[in-house]
Amino acid sequence: MATILVVDDELGIRDLLSEILNDEGHTVELAENAAQARAVRAQLRPDLVLLDIWMPDTDGVTLLKEWSSNGLLSMPVIMMSGHATIDTAVEATRIGATAFLEKPITMAKLLKAVDQGLNKAPAKPNHAAPAMALRMGGTVLSAEFTVENAMTGGALPEPVMDLGPQCLQSFNLDGPLREARDEFEKAYFEYHLARESGSMTRVAEKTGLERTHLYRKLKQLGVDLARSKRNAL
Repeated sequence: MATILVVDDELGIRDLLSEILNDEGHTVELAENAAQARAVRAQLRPDLVLLDIWMPDTDGVTLLKEWSSNGLLSMPVIMMSGHATIDTAVEATRIGATAFLEKPITMAKLLKAVDQGLNKAPAKPNHAAPAMALRMGGTVLSAEFTVENAMTGGALPEPVMDLGPQCLQSFNLDGPLREARDEFEKAYFEYHLARESGSMTRVAEKTGLERTHLYRKLKQLGVDLARSKRNAL
């Protein structure tokens, strides 16, 4: 098993992550700020670091940059934050972070990120542009980065249709109006769910529907909501 350093100024998060990782058999070291993290890094050389972005003394991105510039980024670093912007995430990726976990962190995502981080070399600085687009069968598919997507090596979320003129190619315009309308509405809601990272509150605001009505509508259209459900730690 590995030695993992958890760096976060919130005691509750440190304790919770420590408990989970200890249960998995890892040795966990804790730091509540950058100064403590530097000391633990120098003394123990952990196999992986879980690093919070927003800390009171030195933020996580600055500490990551310091390690990178001094040749100390010999271990995978997974960034954590509940308020990071995509720009911040992309910057951390370019510096050398291997992944990103958005708070509240699900246990499944935590264990998956740790497992992947321990089984691959630390990420090299990545200067790839964060915006991507795919074209499939004449229909334009666009993919906007969430913060988490920006921090996972440029992995794209599931493609969503660009609701421009091209999207008409994806609908069966020869069928009954009701079926064509249902196809359009399903694509419309999937588009907004993707844009809002599965947040039903924001989708309701964007589409002008009450949450109860929205849930009924999505169920009626057969929209898969499983991806957007998060069991917070």
